[in-house]
Amino acid sequence: MKIITEKTAQAASARAFDIVNGLSKQEQLKVLGLATGSTPLGLYKLIRESDLDFSQCTSVNLDEYVGLKSTDPQSYHYFMQKHLFSAKPFKESFFPDGVNPDAAAVTREYDRVLAQHPIDLQVLGIGQNGHIGFNEPGTSFDSHTHHVALTESTIKANARFFDNPDQVPRYAYTMGIASIMAAKRIILLAFGKEKAAAVRQTVKGPVTPTVPASILQRHSDVTLVLDKAAASRL
Repeated sequence: MKIITEKTAQAASARAFDIVNGLSKQEQLKVLGLATGSTPLGLYKLIRESDLDFSQCTSVNLDEYVGLKSTDPQSYHYFMQKHLFSAKPFKESFFPDGVNPDAAAVTREYDRVLAQHPIDLQVLGIGQNGHIGFNEPGTSFDSHTHHVALTESTIKANARFFDNPDQVPRYAYTMGIASIMAAKRIILLAFGKEKAAAVRQTVKGPVTPTVPASILQRHSDVTLVLDKAAASRL
């Protein structure tokens, strides 16, 4: 596990961009796994402003809310369109189907997508409780794409993106931990002192489903890109 620490989130995002840019220039980035939320926005901005071309690449997203159409401004499909795809379209972009109520069909289809498009680089954030994707504490390390009930802490953390907290979806489809671990390379971005405890548990704590991100200790190519605040407890 490699750790890169910068003074600011902006500088850390630039280091993450260097990784993406380097792999792309070396033609080692055919499939890019993407995350949503505020953490990767700096990285996506740098990609938008770059000369990178993803027109021959595929993207796969970590997750999607259940019940939101792709055109809903709160859906992750809409988020990616706004913050990345509008400027840097991919050949193909995949998300779990948030509007299909048949969870078994959705998870089976997304596992098929992931099997057909092995991820070269997976971008991750981390929740304050150590979740990656929507894999909340207690999720099996053997999990693949699954339907998940979001914890109250995750719902609260996501409420800032909605006009009313009651609008935050209570369920999502997410890549499982085994799905994430199948990626050839992983970069995890974490910014702010509120992420410091989760980062410490990820790096120095025992590998336990209680801290889903701790499984990354067992991956062969993981880079944590942190600002000074997120790294403060290492």
